[in-house]
Amino acid sequence: MTETPHLYVVPTPIGNLEDITLRALNVLKSVDVILAEDTRTSGKLLKHYEIKKPLESYHIFNEHKSVERLVARIEQGAVMALVSDAGTPAISDPGFLLVRELRERGFTVNCLPGATAFVPALVNSGLPIDRFVFEGFLPHKKGRKTRLEALVEESRTMVFYESPHRLLKTLVQFSEVFGHDRMACVSRELTKIYEENVRGTLAELIEYYENHPIKGEIVLTVAGGRA
Repeated sequence: MTETPHLYVVPTPIGNLEDITLRALNVLKSVDVILAEDTRTSGKLLKHYEIKKPLESYHIFNEHKSVERLVARIEQGAVMALVSDAGTPAISDPGFLLVRELRERGFTVNCLPGATAFVPALVNSGLPIDRFVFEGFLPHKKGRKTRLEALVEESRTMVFYESPHRLLKTLVQFSEVFGHDRMACVSRELTKIYEENVRGTLAELIEYYENHPIKGEIVLTVAGGRA
């Protein structure tokens, strides 16, 4: 790529701060401003690597209002980097709207390769990963049942993100929809000290987590149905 990108989408570590590429560090050192989901979280990463660049807030609650303003600054020559709290921006995180707007206006966007939580969770699950479907976060209320029912015939391994306080409820719903003997894996705190990957049937996982309350970010991997 000969043209300098107007926006870099930069993956950041999902836990272990060493899981960042040399290229990502060089980009963060070179841009005019870094757009961060949470400036406090990203500030810790920048401080760790002694990167001193202006940080601006860009999150799910202000992204619709921020896009036009940021595009205007890029039109004036600003080069920006977009980061999320962890992993690759725009994957269950803010970023899609800005990338789409810049692309539609002919600006250059460059997404760097790097950390994302569902890949190590897939590999650790022991489930087939030659074909899989990423579902991200399920709707909390409206549309949740419809979304699950649409996956009843899915034969590929399914990947979901979930919060700790909804995990048990979600496992019970999965058991009702997919069957209690469907294999699954709950991965949490990936790359961190207390990383854990618990495998078993949905019934076994329900029993386990009824007695083992957990904290931390969760990736839930569920086997597909038989074709």
